[in-house]
Amino acid sequence: MWGFAMLWAILAILRAHGDFRVDSVGLAGGKVLRFGLGWALVFLGVAINEEFALRGYFLFSSARRLRFWPAAVFLSTIFAVAHIANRGETALGLLYVFGIGMLFCLMVRRTGNLCFAVGFHAAWDWAQTFFYGTADSGLLGQGRLLNTTVHGPGWLTGGSAGPEGSIVSPLMLVVFAWLIHLRFSRAIYPDRPL
Repeated sequence: MWGFAMLWAILAILRAHGDFRVDSVGLAGGKVLRFGLGWALVFLGVAINEEFALRGYFLFSSARRLRFWPAAVFLSTIFAVAHIANRGETALGLLYVFGIGMLFCLMVRRTGNLCFAVGFHAAWDWAQTFFYGTADSGLLGQGRLLNTTVHGPGWLTGGSAGPEGSIVSPLMLVVFAWLIHLRFSRAIYPDRPL
């Protein structure tokens, strides 16, 4: 729910400002279930792959050498660089990708495992691509539940990158980092794993 809630909050701010609108429902009947489940499986796979790779083994092995937060910065930078090739990605979108990588590392640090990060990542991507039908890291998926439009400058709406390219997204990352800090107040994952 956290990943969906963060996207909802960003879009609610854009809607209140008059820059985001739901135009219509894009799917009906069995297509809703088929595309909804299909996208859920796709994004669960993406989240497992990316989180296990970058916040699993590589975070563990890098933190052993560098300590936790320097390793988190290094791996979040790699995560952002990996998104550069996405058509439609923007500088603000890449800043967000770096920031969400850091947020995922905070989730691992505070919970001691990857489950929260995997769930958040999958829910965020599913909400963008399927539920709200917005671009996700510059990519627009087929089979969207809602047809939506944005109006306004790209720095505010996210433009071709989608909501993560909005100036609102990095600010929302700070809010959600604070909420995670409140909910999981103690670091469980070691600073330098053995």
